[in-house]
Amino acid sequence: MQQLNVIGLDQHHAEQLAGKLNALLANYQIFYMNVRGFHWNIKGQEFFELHAKFEETYNDLLLKVDEIAERILTLGQRPLHAYSTYITSSEIQEIKDVHDGKACVREILDSYRVTIRLQRELLELAGEAGDEGTSALMSDYIKEQEKTAWMLTSYLGA
Repeated sequence: MQQLNVIGLDQHHAEQLAGKLNALLANYQIFYMNVRGFHWNIKGQEFFELHAKFEETYNDLLLKVDEIAERILTLGQRPLHAYSTYITSSEIQEIKDVHDGKACVREILDSYRVTIRLQRELLELAGEAGDEGTSALMSDYIKEQEKTAWMLTSYLGA
């Protein structure tokens, strides 16, 4: 017999979703700190433009970190909350000592590739589980980040 959690989802599906969401959370935390570092350390002719853009980006990432953690809690599970766990669980790697604008933008674009892929996987899993809340969240993130990825690619002249 199927055991349902407090929001009416199969407990097994909720645990699977939370596991994937925790992996996404870890990637977002590393992504956030990388962009924060880019914001602090950017140099060169594009400083003012990129400094502001990186701040906008890390503020958005921080909002998503909170939303993902709260979604995990809504599913009745626990979000990862130790940075050491994020480091070992994230596909996105820490980036150190990068201050060239184009290099920073390339790193951000690569990180969006990872998050978009993970979010698509979550979207599929959420659909199979009948989890509209996670589906809607992932769909919103994907739509926004696909546009951002296009803009970053255009910025790089690719």
